Amino acid sequence: MSHREIGYDKRIREKGYRLTPQREIIMTVLCEADGHATANDIYEQVQTQTSTIDRATVYRTLHFFRELRLVSATEIDGEMVYEVAGKTPHHHLVCRVCGAEWVLEDYHLHDLIEHLRDKHHFTPEIDHLVIPGRCQACSDA
Repeated sequence: MSHREIGYDKRIREKGYRLTPQREIIMTVLCEADGHATANDIYEQVQTQTSTIDRATVYRTLHFFRELRLVSATEIDGEMVYEVAGKTPHHHLVCRVCGAEWVLEDYHLHDLIEHLRDKHHFTPEIDHLVIPGRCQACSDA
């Protein structure tokens, strides 16, 4: 899926920013990744299209996309990974033993978010959460 199909180019402009060629290439790479990608993965894919974008530009652009909430970032196995943010947040369960991953829909966290607002007067911004643990097969082993 391209960033045009999901309207990210329009959202960048609506926020008053330009969709530079560098931003467009990096967003295209993220959309084509179809899931989690490290900054290094993204940089390597960008390099197949152009050598004029350096690592610093990739990191700055990822930070920019995160600020606009177009991209989510989270740590998995000690490494920061990036993913295009969907229309609704989603989360992941990740087995620490075998690395298996499952998507956890956002509605599962609604009670937690409500609790944090009501009891702690805190409004969390949980766009992308990874919950590590052990899957059934690894727990049984």
